[in-house]
Amino acid sequence: MIDPFYEKFLRRIFFRLDPEEVHEITINGLAWLSRMKTICQLLHKLNGTYSKKPVHLFGLKFPNLVGLAAGLDKNAQCLPAFSAMGFGHVETGTVTPRCQPGNERPRLFRYPEQEAVINRMGFNNDGAEEMKKRIQRSMPKDRRSIPVGVNIGKARSTALEDAVDDYLACFCALADQADYFTVNISSPNTPGLRKLQEEEYLRELLGALQTENNDRAQRLGSRPLPILVKIAPDLDYRQIEELIDILLDLGYDGVIATNTTIARTGYFKTIQENGGLSGRPLQDKSDKVIRFIHRITSGKLPIIGVGGIMDVASAARKMDEGASLVQVYSGLIYRGPSLVRGLVKGLSEHQG
Repeated sequence: MIDPFYEKFLRRIFFRLDPEEVHEITINGLAWLSRMKTICQLLHKLNGTYSKKPVHLFGLKFPNLVGLAAGLDKNAQCLPAFSAMGFGHVETGTVTPRCQPGNERPRLFRYPEQEAVINRMGFNNDGAEEMKKRIQRSMPKDRRSIPVGVNIGKARSTALEDAVDDYLACFCALADQADYFTVNISSPNTPGLRKLQEEEYLRELLGALQTENNDRAQRLGSRPLPILVKIAPDLDYRQIEELIDILLDLGYDGVIATNTTIARTGYFKTIQENGGLSGRPLQDKSDKVIRFIHRITSGKLPIIGVGGIMDVASAARKMDEGASLVQVYSGLIYRGPSLVRGLVKGLSEHQG
């Protein structure tokens, strides 16, 4: 499923460059393409990535099962290009209320033989208001063919006790343009963020967001926006069950399983780089979390499966374990853009 042109030419060039430099080149190129509306429309038709069975979930229509995970298009610069590439939804972010630079470089590392990535980016982004302007310009809510999700987080400088204010600020700034929100409480690269998965903080945070969501819907006479929560693969089953109980109790719409892992096993036992590990080594951990959540909820809580998807087989396993949709990111680094088309076609056949 690797595009020969990408494998023999582009990837060889890209892998000689610093990973974050390649990321910036890619985003700049796709941002330019996104301004070429006619070309994007033509590419969308040529890719032909509408599934025979679109997915209706969260009150939204997903034209296919494959989405772009948060972290690649952090600032919503490339939405039309990713739609043209064939994604059935795009999740942008993680965004914080104000612009922040993230952690110091170098902060992104490739491991080609393991098809893995370690990152410690730290929510580098241009802020919620700038994201809102970009979405309004490039893919406004009333003129888009795929759902756009917004992944929200807290600023590095914000104390955990004040985290609710940051998430609410992002929600309020972007609610008019987001099709759904994802609450990121599981990145390992913002100090203390994963503590928000603990009940002490989690119920207050999610309760405040859902209250604001319901109040907004009542004011507008509309439905509340779907809100999902992205969780870490490093929680034990007891912690996952407690977290899922809170989501169900507060009426949350779904869960994204999973974020990157801080565990270091096998080859990575000797790797000293801090940050979240993604790619192929995350496959099994993510699959196990999906399976567990699907079992304890009897399939009633929708799951978006993400982590280590490199081909149709690994994506299909996530669907078989209980995911309703899947998302990819690291796989694109190693397999190239043709991965999207291959996954859409393969999963459509897997659906029957």
